[in-house]
Amino acid sequence: MPYELNAVIGSFDLLRRRTAGIRGVAVAPLRQRMGLVPVTDRLLEEQTGPSGEPSSSRPTGQDGAGSGERPFTFMSPALDRTLSRWAGAGPIAYVEADFHGGAGHQSAAVWRGGAKVWGPVRTREFTGPREDWPINAALALLGVVPGAPGGASHHDLFLEVGLGREQDTDGWQSAGRTALRAATYDDWHAEQLAVQESAARAAAEFERHRRLPNVAVALDGKAIMDLLDLPPGPLIGAATRHLQELHLAQGPLSRDEAASRLRTWFAEQDTGRRGR
Repeated sequence: MPYELNAVIGSFDLLRRRTAGIRGVAVAPLRQRMGLVPVTDRLLEEQTGPSGEPSSSRPTGQDGAGSGERPFTFMSPALDRTLSRWAGAGPIAYVEADFHGGAGHQSAAVWRGGAKVWGPVRTREFTGPREDWPINAALALLGVVPGAPGGASHHDLFLEVGLGREQDTDGWQSAGRTALRAATYDDWHAEQLAVQESAARAAAEFERHRRLPNVAVALDGKAIMDLLDLPPGPLIGAATRHLQELHLAQGPLSRDEAASRLRTWFAEQDTGRRGR
């Protein structure tokens, strides 16, 4: 599957402040409090005008000087000035990647304190240490740290912050739109935890109900009808489910205990019906 990335990366909260008021810009959350702004045609026009001049600087790094390739596809003097301004309050990186069928390139540069401090570095060779690949090197300068030893992302900060989650600009735009309601990274993180907890509760509830038909109870349908003096109907099913839920929550009940708990439950149901 093709992979394309043209983005500004930095602190989520910093990028939210710097892009406030720019039409069509959404900051996608990454791990380690990072954020990503996809570089779109609209962003380029907002910051550089419709005829921004492409950068003509030569790349450095493994491609070598004089390769004839520009380090970035979308860079211009005006965008460079914009990134310098954004980096006045914290480091940011501009990164590009383009891969098709396993072959492609990466480019990266870092701005800090209102000026470019590293790069641009571009490479098509990925045989050396992953830490030296342009995007990983840029992320390290932003303060991203490796994942747990032995994990897939330990030597690959690209994976650690989640840059493999989307495959193109549209995907990152969509990821950013889902976070628009969050004013800060902490707000977004709290929302994510709430969503995860809700999903976990829903999954547990689904699993509990999925398992109920296989839960044995001390009283079968006929015994319940005799005990409560009820004809066949929905209440018998509800009573059986109540005993199953008690079994799951507290363990097996004896027949006498099941009968006692069921009488209490039925009295509550009867009171509720008469109260309506």
